[in-house]
Amino acid sequence: MLTIIINITAKILRITLTALSLWLPTVLQAEEPVTIASSERPNILLILADDLGYSDIASYGSEISTPNLDELAQQGLRFSRYYTTASCAPTRAMLLTGVDSHRAGVANIAEALTPEQSQSPFYRGTLNHNVVTIATLLKEAGYHTNLAGKWHLGYEDKSLMPSRRGFEQTVMMPFSGGDNWTDQSYLPLYRKTLWFENGEEITLPKDFYSSQFIVDKAIAQIEKNRGDDQPFFSYIAFQAVHIPVQAPREYTEKYLETYQAGWSVLRQRRQQAVKDLGLIAADAPVKTMNSTQDWDGLSAQEQRFNSKRMAVYAGMVDAMDFNIGRLLDYLKSIDEYDNTMIIFTSDNGPEPSDPYAMNPAFPLLMGALLGHNNDYDTLGERYSYNSIGVSFASAAAAPFGHYKFHAGEGGMRVPMIISGPSVAASHRGSISDSKAFVKDLASTILAMTDTEHPGTRYEGKTIEPATGKNLLPLITGVSKEIYGEDDIIAYEIGGNAALIKGDYKIVLNRGEFNDSQWHLYNIAKDPGETDAIEASEALIFADLVDEYARYAQENGVIAVPENYRQVRQVSLNGMKIRLGFIWQDHGGSIIASLLLIVTAVILLLRRRKITA
Repeated sequence: MLTIIINITAKILRITLTALSLWLPTVLQAEEPVTIASSERPNILLILADDLGYSDIASYGSEISTPNLDELAQQGLRFSRYYTTASCAPTRAMLLTGVDSHRAGVANIAEALTPEQSQSPFYRGTLNHNVVTIATLLKEAGYHTNLAGKWHLGYEDKSLMPSRRGFEQTVMMPFSGGDNWTDQSYLPLYRKTLWFENGEEITLPKDFYSSQFIVDKAIAQIEKNRGDDQPFFSYIAFQAVHIPVQAPREYTEKYLETYQAGWSVLRQRRQQAVKDLGLIAADAPVKTMNSTQDWDGLSAQEQRFNSKRMAVYAGMVDAMDFNIGRLLDYLKSIDEYDNTMIIFTSDNGPEPSDPYAMNPAFPLLMGALLGHNNDYDTLGERYSYNSIGVSFASAAAAPFGHYKFHAGEGGMRVPMIISGPSVAASHRGSISDSKAFVKDLASTILAMTDTEHPGTRYEGKTIEPATGKNLLPLITGVSKEIYGEDDIIAYEIGGNAALIKGDYKIVLNRGEFNDSQWHLYNIAKDPGETDAIEASEALIFADLVDEYARYAQENGVIAVPENYRQVRQVSLNGMKIRLGFIWQDHGGSIIASLLLIVTAVILLLRRRKITA
């Protein structure tokens, strides 16, 4: 009897196993792209610096010590012609969606919108709901999705929070920037610098320093899910080196003597270093920006102060690299480093603004209302407000012209390193001269993870398709070029605009040191944009202008007023908001009245200066 029972049980078990063997692979095959994680798929680590110039890291020609980024460059692929937009939030929208910043709702940063722009769905300054983030798609594909750092794509409407845009774990600062030591505001636009964790406001620790804090949180996010066999996508968005430029004293002190020869000498040294590395041709012409001051015309005290400003900047880059090293060491310690694709880049070129020089009321505003100072002895430390100004920004963008906010190469051409298992062995430690654009990174990350974009429909709704290119064939060595001769790269922010097609680029820059006219350059031969050739190459010029007109129409570009300047608009919006805060807090008190009087006097003096 026992033998019969055993035989029947064995038969039933065989039938069951056979059925499972036929059914289970079908289920796994059907579900794997959406919900089943594969241990063979790589982790993705996307690291974004803020306002970092082209030659601000050693592997791109800098004197600043960046050994951890250098290691990534030696093991990965550097891009010599990677383009971004020249302002932070539009870049971040493209980076996370693969959609043009206008169509994603972030044609301009929210802080710089004009009343006319704010009426357009393309100019909300926040990420529209007609785009799907790569975090959303990767989460559905079985990835843990993490964000640590700056968001700047909307937060007041909770549906705009990163925790509602595909990120499983988030620790984020929602603004354009913030203090790196405290929760003080760095602009009158904000009462204080807010931080949120998983959608809830948090209090910063007493030993807070932004780069350290961001990496601490990034490590904790990965550690929380370690061992469950699901890969991760971690987006690390540093505040370095956005204003206020701040660094621990020990990092600043390393560079106190480095910049005493001034910005012009630094720019020349970096130009040569970039050429020696092979990032541009040895005979490529370079320009001197007409915005650069004469270093020798400064007093000894002014030179001493300005050289320390740049030393703090270098220290901030150095500190960021150190903390990146901590994160890489952590990945090595848990045996995930070799299975992680790492992308490092910057959102735009270096910041040229010098608030103290722009507005005579700024010291009063920062001291009385926001609690900052710019004392030499503690420059870059707690309660200090520092920036590098336009002349050192020009050096940071070397060998190119212009900087953040501008459509010159220095504003939109930044370092990018891609390292990890997908990089072809023949490419490791080398430089790619192929063009690449920030929109391309979304499509590339999806390709790296074998994740499909839904196209124009998602969850029953019409969405914007991702229009960036997939760089993976270039990274793996299958292709040498991704962009054809007829493919374009185009962007516009605040009236500054550019379009690249083949070897040529048209560019329009507005503002004090520019002429607000379109110019044509052969950037393959002239990356410094020194020789405008629109007169001699009239047909090419006309073709690119027509291409831009189509781009502007398709993407809802709104022309800005003749006197519009992005930085000035931020100041105007900030003053209005700050006055509103004071009015809310004090009603018609004497503080509000005095501030109104000061503002009126400053505006009157400026008007007299302009008409004089």
